[in-house]
Amino acid sequence: MTSTSPFTRPLKRLLPIAAWLPNYRKSDFSGDLMAGVVVAIMLIPQGMAYAMLAGLPPQVGLYASVIPLIAYALFGSSKTLAVGPVAMVSLMVASSLSAIAVPGSPEYVGFALLLALMTGVLQLVMGVLKLGSIVNFLSHPVISGFTSAAAIVIGLSQFKHVLGVSIPGTEYPWQMARELAFSLLDTSGATLSLSLAAIAVLIAFRKALPPMLARLGVSQTWRDAVARAGPLAVVVGGTLAVYALDLHQAHGVKIVGEIPQGLPSLTSPQVSWEATQKLAPAALAIVFVGFMESVAIARTLASKRRESVEPDQELFALGAANVAASLTGGYPVTGGFSRSVVNFSAGARTGLASILTAMLIALTLLFLTPLFYLLPKAVLAAIILVAVVGLIDLKTLRLVWQYDRYDGVSLLLTFAAVFGLGVESGILIGAASAIALHLWRASRPHVAVVGRIAGSEHFRNEQRHQVETLPDVLFLRIDENLFFANARKLGDLLINAVAQRADIKHLVLVASSINHIDAGSLEVLEDTAHKLHDAGVALHISDLKGPVADRLKRVEFEKHLGDGRIFLSAQHAWEALKDA
Repeated sequence: MTSTSPFTRPLKRLLPIAAWLPNYRKSDFSGDLMAGVVVAIMLIPQGMAYAMLAGLPPQVGLYASVIPLIAYALFGSSKTLAVGPVAMVSLMVASSLSAIAVPGSPEYVGFALLLALMTGVLQLVMGVLKLGSIVNFLSHPVISGFTSAAAIVIGLSQFKHVLGVSIPGTEYPWQMARELAFSLLDTSGATLSLSLAAIAVLIAFRKALPPMLARLGVSQTWRDAVARAGPLAVVVGGTLAVYALDLHQAHGVKIVGEIPQGLPSLTSPQVSWEATQKLAPAALAIVFVGFMESVAIARTLASKRRESVEPDQELFALGAANVAASLTGGYPVTGGFSRSVVNFSAGARTGLASILTAMLIALTLLFLTPLFYLLPKAVLAAIILVAVVGLIDLKTLRLVWQYDRYDGVSLLLTFAAVFGLGVESGILIGAASAIALHLWRASRPHVAVVGRIAGSEHFRNEQRHQVETLPDVLFLRIDENLFFANARKLGDLLINAVAQRADIKHLVLVASSINHIDAGSLEVLEDTAHKLHDAGVALHISDLKGPVADRLKRVEFEKHLGDGRIFLSAQHAWEALKDA
């Protein structure tokens, strides 16, 4: 065993399945089987619905739910993440591709394949380069604002199917809302009735049925499974209604139509420089949003079982899944929240659950697609509407606004940008606004005049606590890292603080909150020390953290201050200067 470990360890890192498959237990199979079946029942109608949302033929959603799931199961570090088509990424696909091709056309489908390939390659490269920390560059308020706005945009995009109306293609979501308002008088009564009935059934399955089953003594696992079977129920019911009442012929209810039978064939995305340039922003946006959604879900579920998730490996696994989608007729995929929760709750123990889901969807493609011919598009739209309504996050907006107005502004700006300018522009503007607001706040550091709490060695803000001070010594604590954006302001602040107190002979800069001082800030500190010296004030520094102190030693910074002017703590400075 010891002799083979140097070889098996890298293999298990690259292929996590090599770690759990040899130790697979028979007791795990029942949970994986149950989860695989339940997720397949959920994914079949969702896959078709989300493909329709993306502007693609329904079968593309099923194609994206076979080989990509197996690819993720091979490479993914999460044992319960359910990968496949999701609403958010489907909207982003539609938003980017509808601007350069007609939805549903062969050219449009080709661009979807290329977009999946570009997304996958980006994720693979980022995974190899261990750039999983990129997940930290989009703040929670930005994601919340983006998600809420995107949920509304998704809903708007489906109302034409719910109402049974046709509206012209629009570039921006607000234009879509205007066109829908103009078309309300053309609403199809039969289509709207079918949509409302489907929505009612879906809500009943989710809200009313589980409590009823609980009262009957049904186990939690089966209650969850039945609750998530709502989409399949409305697909079956809607199809039977169209067949029995001849809704497509007599009342013009739009149906899915013929879905090709059989497994997806190998596809070869047509790569061109012009198309790559057009799709690059969308691919980057999907990488960010898809990866963040997947990692957040995977970590949440893993923590419940005291398991771990490796972000870099997740990037690589999602990249493999997207490349697989591009080569088998699919479109970009990522981890889905609701399906992953169902997968976890149904008892999934390993990635075998995803493989079983893929096998069941493959059997559906082989034998059951003719049954979907009369499936009404209104039912698929209802599935999407019910799925995304929970993404509108008013609670976070209220909490963020109360806690930090800057983050609240970032959230609202992201929301407005998505709704006013589109999905890709919205996420980029949201990320840029969060970074800009962070830099703006960092450029205005909080500075506190501190003193010693009597009888202790603790130094606190004199405006918040009763503290002791020295008559000719001023202690200032800087609560921010020092870098180019705030260095000059800090220098002016130190000079002004001394100018307002003529009796001050010593200024102690308490650096307990400073983790980094860049080269520009170092130059400003040296210049400020000279100016203070000319004014008869000595500059001292205390509480330097180890890494910061090490850098200052390398450039002999203490020579610019004078010997003995760097103190281990504010208390040491107090003791040294109280009788100076």
